[in-house]
Amino acid sequence: MKPDENLKVALYQNLVKARELEEQMTKLAGFHAGVGEEAVVVGAFFGLKDGEYCAPHYRGALTAAHMRGADLHRLIASVMGKATSYTRGRVRGDICLPFQFRTLGMFSGVLGNPMNIATGMALASKQRGDGTAVVTSFGEGTSNIGGFHEALNLAACLSLPIVYVCQNNGYAMSTRSDYSIKTGSVADRAVGYGIPGIEVDGNDVIAVFEAVQTALERARAGQGPTLIDARTYRLSGHYTGDNNHYQPSEEREAWIARDPVARLRADLAASGIMDEARMDEIRSAAHAEVAAAIAAAQADPEADLSALGPDDLYCPDDAERASA
Repeated sequence: MKPDENLKVALYQNLVKARELEEQMTKLAGFHAGVGEEAVVVGAFFGLKDGEYCAPHYRGALTAAHMRGADLHRLIASVMGKATSYTRGRVRGDICLPFQFRTLGMFSGVLGNPMNIATGMALASKQRGDGTAVVTSFGEGTSNIGGFHEALNLAACLSLPIVYVCQNNGYAMSTRSDYSIKTGSVADRAVGYGIPGIEVDGNDVIAVFEAVQTALERARAGQGPTLIDARTYRLSGHYTGDNNHYQPSEEREAWIARDPVARLRADLAASGIMDEARMDEIRSAAHAEVAAAIAAAQADPEADLSALGPDDLYCPDDAERASA
């Protein structure tokens, strides 16, 4: 699926908001920002249909949920443990996402857990026969754990409608992928399961979008799963406070030159779709929206955890449950 002009504008709007969100949230202690990786998140989850589920990597999860309709203020409040949040202060909102927007989170706190839940959701989709598909994303470090291989094997054997997107930033915390992945490519692992494995430029939001849309069309048609290795780079620390000392300066500079926001801006300007002034307006509006949401969340009351009973641990509140 080739994006038209309107779709490219929409991708830019979501991409710059994702960048603003990642950059401004780095001021919060312990936040796992994904500055530089936004094209994978936006490209992978933007084109889902109503009724389809996604299970994003924790790095970029807020953007994925927001694109599905979740309120930005309440998502940010979820990270801060505020009473106004979707989780009402029970768990981190970038790990446990609001289910009513068909976003599946890392509910157990274990890496790889979302892809296993997503695989089960894909099985449910196939059993319903409703023609829907699921997209899940994860880091390349997570592709080394057993759950990754179990999920791919089951999805391949049952021809499940799911797309696995590896948000490959080259580092599992500080461990380089060329040390931990002998094949060099996560996509090569698809061969062992008899499914397509595709490498894509993860800093090109249009390339990611097209690759995922092609895989979704295949999945919806009953042709089974696809594994996509989206190569990107984390410019922020693994978490707030990590100074990236393990990333060589020359390597960082090379990836900064491939910044996904700057690349899309250049494409939109060169093709005459938008001028610099209009793109600056969109960026300024995104900056203001994110800043206002963060300020509102900071002003919200802390959650009263003593008021929560056993039935409140993982369930949405009554109104949200009724509308899910």
